[in-house]
Amino acid sequence: MEQTFAIIKPDAVAKNQIGDILAVTEAAGFKIRAMQLTQMTRKQAEGFYAVHSARPFFGELVEFMCEGPCVLLCLEREDAVAKWRETMGATNPANAAEGTIRKRFAESMGRNCSHGSDSAENAAIELAYFFPGNILQ
Repeated sequence: MEQTFAIIKPDAVAKNQIGDILAVTEAAGFKIRAMQLTQMTRKQAEGFYAVHSARPFFGELVEFMCEGPCVLLCLEREDAVAKWRETMGATNPANAAEGTIRKRFAESMGRNCSHGSDSAENAAIELAYFFPGNILQ
């Protein structure tokens, strides 16, 4: 079994889509191993997205992630990283496959309702960032 990190972003939380997104998640075979509703601080968002700090969208991304609560998730299943990215769909919802989370719930490329780790290595880093020592094995 593999674990990955996911976020239901503030846009989806504000539109009361948590339950719908969790239903899609569970239907795709994921076990929710940890879950937390949180309001990210600027410091948390800047630290989490530090890899993008030199990009022109960094400030906008940080503001977006701090604008309201989000749901942090540790998801588990076989091939979790790849399967979660497939379940989410393309970053731009216009390019996402039918039935994916982003096709169904995202507003735009910038307000795309969900995050998922892009590798097993980054999943471990991201999980430790928000769930230090609290992930069930």
